[in-house]
Amino acid sequence: MRADAQRNADKLRTAAAELFRERGLQAPLKEIARRAGVSHGTLYNLFGTREALIDEVVTDLAATRLDEAAEQALAREDAWEGFAYYIETLCELQATDPAIGDVVAGRYPGAERLMTVCERSYAATARIIERAQQAGALRPDFTREDLLFIFGTNALLARAAKDTAPDAWRRSAAFMLDGLRTEAAHPLPTGPLTSQQMYQVMGNLTGTP
Repeated sequence: MRADAQRNADKLRTAAAELFRERGLQAPLKEIARRAGVSHGTLYNLFGTREALIDEVVTDLAATRLDEAAEQALAREDAWEGFAYYIETLCELQATDPAIGDVVAGRYPGAERLMTVCERSYAATARIIERAQQAGALRPDFTREDLLFIFGTNALLARAAKDTAPDAWRRSAAFMLDGLRTEAAHPLPTGPLTSQQMYQVMGNLTGTP
């Protein structure tokens, strides 16, 4: 890559990182180019697609944040505390970092490197849930799909309440966690989502095909 192209790529990465943190992964590409001081065409020439830019800018940060949350949850001696920590941490990330919030909600599946991180996080989520259920603390009918659905709806709440009630997600998460304890469980009126249903619903929630 020529020196001028490398400089433009670096400026675009910096601008994209800033705007993704401010607005989430749907931040307009034209605004990213404008903040970087380059043309829209230069962005496409260097990165090609939004997904490629996301992979360049967001994937490593998402891996660090999500891996750390899972490791901390699994390291807790009390399985319920680990499960609650994991949910609260990811809900807080959704509320405070729009880019990571979009990752947790499963937006932009075309970003291949990012989806590898999400798959690893998904596997860790299964271990965290299973551990809490084996300890008898988490209701046994709770599934990974249920948790991902919770994250999807929390993302919408966090985004909508950002300016008026930025801590509203904490109240919602507390209610939800109390309802997931084994002793609070009652028979559910319908079965869990399948993986395919979950992906379709999450796509509808996030506006991602």
